[in-house]
Amino acid sequence: MLVSVVVGFRDTVRRHAAGLNRLNVYPVPDGDTGTNMARTLDAVVAEIERAEIERAEIERAEIERAEIERAEIERADGERAEPAGELGMVCRAISHGSLMGARGNSGVILSQVLRALASTIERAGALSASSVADGLGAASSAAYKAVLKPMEGTILTVVREAAGAAGRAAGAGADLVGTLDAAHRAGREALARTPELLPVLKEAGVVDAGGAGFLLLLDAALHVVDGRPLPEPTEVEGPDPLVLDALAHRGEGDVSELRFEVMYFLDLDDERIEDFKQGWGAIGDSIVVVGGDGQWNCHVHTNDIGAAVEVALDCGGRPRGIRVTDLFEEVAEEHQRREASMAGLPAVTTAVVAVASGPGISELFGALGVQGVVGGGQSANPSTAELLAAVEAVNATQVIVLPNNKNIIPVAEQLPGLTTRRVEVVPTRSMPEALAALVVYDPEAAAGANREAMAAAASSVATGEVTQAVRDSGERVRAGDWMGLVRGDGIVAVGATARAAAVALLEHLVGDEAELVTVLTGAEMDPDDLAAVTGWLAAERPDVAVEVHAGGQPLYPFLFGVE
Repeated sequence: MLVSVVVGFRDTVRRHAAGLNRLNVYPVPDGDTGTNMARTLDAVVAEIERAEIERAEIERAEIERAEIERAEIERADGERAEPAGELGMVCRAISHGSLMGARGNSGVILSQVLRALASTIERAGALSASSVADGLGAASSAAYKAVLKPMEGTILTVVREAAGAAGRAAGAGADLVGTLDAAHRAGREALARTPELLPVLKEAGVVDAGGAGFLLLLDAALHVVDGRPLPEPTEVEGPDPLVLDALAHRGEGDVSELRFEVMYFLDLDDERIEDFKQGWGAIGDSIVVVGGDGQWNCHVHTNDIGAAVEVALDCGGRPRGIRVTDLFEEVAEEHQRREASMAGLPAVTTAVVAVASGPGISELFGALGVQGVVGGGQSANPSTAELLAAVEAVNATQVIVLPNNKNIIPVAEQLPGLTTRRVEVVPTRSMPEALAALVVYDPEAAAGANREAMAAAASSVATGEVTQAVRDSGERVRAGDWMGLVRGDGIVAVGATARAAAVALLEHLVGDEAELVTVLTGAEMDPDDLAAVTGWLAAERPDVAVEVHAGGQPLYPFLFGVE
């Protein structure tokens, strides 16, 4: 049952992560509470799964040896004892997984709640009204103790009020469902009051994100033990970008002035941990330290990364697994995400910005998931500033840029050094190449993975274009002639009409291995010319699929892509 609760909690937090992120304004409005809680719970579930595999292997070995007695396990102090049952295994996995996998301020506090709850249930030997009530009480005490400067109006308040209600219900004889129900009602009421206790929440018009995440644990428990439906994610608006910006630029000495989040695991004797916390208190804030028995997971916001590590060394400890996050960058990225969200753009891991040379192509790009379209093309190259503005406007922290013209590629390659977002340029030279790249674009994959896949797709496309010569070129081309051009080969076809040049170009491009021809028609395309082109393909290349799109690009009545 406990495993089902934890897995249900993890899955529910995952589904609500975006909404929790949007509630996140304290201690730093960096929009990561839901993400950090979900990643912490991912580690817990992974630890449970590992423990279950190990337990299954032990049981299988016992059966093979036909042994009835349980295998003894070593304690840390060298004594030996019989292992506890499955419940004990799960509780120890929760405790260890949450300690080692905690992420961010909210994840570290959540880990302390889970550790205290699990250890209490393990000692009781059952998931019952009394063990849950006692566990929530222990969780509240442990969470307050873990935070150097506890603040009311946060997850601490919600856990404390839920624990108090659970204790009263269990003491009055309530069963497990009644105890959980009392805890949930009190927690929900406490969450609603958090803006009255923490001014920054009231200013932003939100409740505490960590407290909202904790309530999902009680939702998951009630779902498992009483069959109640889990809450569905709702559209959470959160503060608008102007309020978020104000919260991120408070006066000197405010926690938002601390730039770096430093986290690490610390091997340190328990009797020195208070000295360590006080040392951190002198150089930072948002300090959360959880653990015990010489192993700790530590979190601080500070402006001095070196000092944050030196405090551990001065106390005789050994820090390891050091992680540093630039909170200023995270806050700026969250500000950008919320601006983009207000513009109606969905949040994605990686967005695409593409240069389009016509209204039809712009519309087509939008249908394929492009969030930022910049007008441009041959003889109308956009500036770096225009591309940068599009990059900053998308609803993602990672961006793929498709320049779609060889002259725009160098301009696009200036972008990575001009923004805090991760920008990857796929050096597309034509609109058909961009379309091929967008077919394999995955908005939830990282920019690096997208760049590799999209570049490979673009390079597999042979492209050609038809345009009219404005002046003589050598002996073959006269002003007014129509030319068929292929990247790398130059002029491969010349005709008196666009139709003639297009057909000759297709003869050159569409070989025996071709499977698909994409046709983008321009603003000046004659419908009779299009009929001639599609008729030639049907007659001469009947096995090749043909897609026609109204691109609306100037100067080029036909753009072809052959795959």
